[in-house]
Formats: sequence, C-alpha cells, structure tokens
Amino acid sequence: MAKVGKKYADSVKLLEKNKMYDPAEALALVCQTSRAKFDETIEIHIRLGVDSRHADQQVRGAVVLPNGTGKTVRVCAIAKGAAAAAAEAAGADIVGDDELIAKIAGGFMDFDVVVTTPDMMGRVGRLGKVLGPRGLMPNPKAGTVAPDLGKAVSEAKAGKIEYRLDKTNIIHCPIGKASFGAEKLQANFDTLVGAVIKARPAACKGQYIKSCVIASTMGPGIKINQAKLS
Repeated sequence: MAKVGKKYADSVKLLEKNKMYDPAEALALVCQTSRAKFDETIEIHIRLGVDSRHADQQVRGAVVLPNGTGKTVRVCAIAKGAAAAAAEAAGADIVGDDELIAKIAGGFMDFDVVVTTPDMMGRVGRLGKVLGPRGLMPNPKAGTVAPDLGKAVSEAKAGKIEYRLDKTNIIHCPIGKASFGAEKLQANFDTLVGAVIKARPAACKGQYIKSCVIASTMGPGIKINQAKLS
C-alpha cells in the first residue's frame, strides 16, 4: 500500500467513508482538508454519461467564475488594428500579429490564454501543432476567438475557464483557492456545474452526471451526491 503524508492522513480522518456529501458540506470540508503551506487550488472532477468519441456527445464550453480562479492570468492577444488596441486597453499582457505568431512558432510560451479575432484565424491556424497540445489553441466555443477582443481579454482576466471532456469522459476544472472560503467556492461551483448541465448533448441518454468529486491540490477527494446537482 502506498504511504501517505501525515497531513493527508489527518485530512482523510475528517471524511466519512463512502459518504456522498451535499455540495455545501463538501465545499466546507475541502477547505478544512487543505493543509499545505501554500494556497491550494480547489478542483472539481465531473464524470459524465456520454461518449467523447462521438461528435454529437461532446461537452465543451467556457464560463466566467464570479469569484475568479485566484490565479493571475497572462493573456496573449493576436490581433491588429482596432482589435489590438482594444485588447491592449483591456489589459492584455502581450499583443501582436505576424511577428508574435512567428515568435510563438519559435517556442515563446510565456502566457496562459491566447485570444484572437475571426479574421486572424487563418494565420493563427499555423500554430495548431504548437498551441493545440498545450490546450491553448483559440476556439470560438471557448470564447477565445471573438470579434470583441476587449471583452474576451477582460473575461479571461476575470477568471473565465474552459471546460471540456477528456478521453475518459471526465471534466477537470479549478473552481478557486482554499483561501476563498466555502461561500465564494459555492458560487463558483454552482456557476460551473450549471454551465455543464446546460451543455448536455441531445444525444445523451440516461444519467448525465455519473459522479462528482472535489479536492484540494494535496487533499483527498470528496464525493458529492450527484442527485443534489441541478
């Protein structure tokens, strides 16, 4: 059996084995189980009753968390003219067009989010092999390809996150930091879960949310009663 640290073992003692917690109780507990010396990220993991291999069962989108993620987001805006000016005014950390595209193609990756305008996608598409594997390729569904680049930058800075299925039909997303406290985490949790529920594909039959677990970076997973998610 793998050995666990003392802090982790103490956190596990706070949980009842096999219990499915109501969201509010789980969010209060996840703050208590966060015992690392740094401000741990609180993550949610939702397993859905869909098959990501089928195009009509994909679940993907983006949502602005009301209390942000607690992380400083570095936004790279690939644009020109008025769109570039709007992105810069909105607080984009890096703004450019062809020279920036060439720089990224050469290995520059000092950013967390890339936004661009529809007219630039023909050029940005060349970066697919570089940005795609890192999950940074701009996409209309994620709101990172938008005609109003100022708004896209502002939303990214405010805590907009993208949710999407992985190959095992699970969505993994941060919903804030342990220091937020249960109330702020609850608002972020409700916003994300609500967006995922609204994104239910028409082709999905039967139970949509199979399981839901929240955990801090170094803490144990806390199972949520999916019947309470609506």
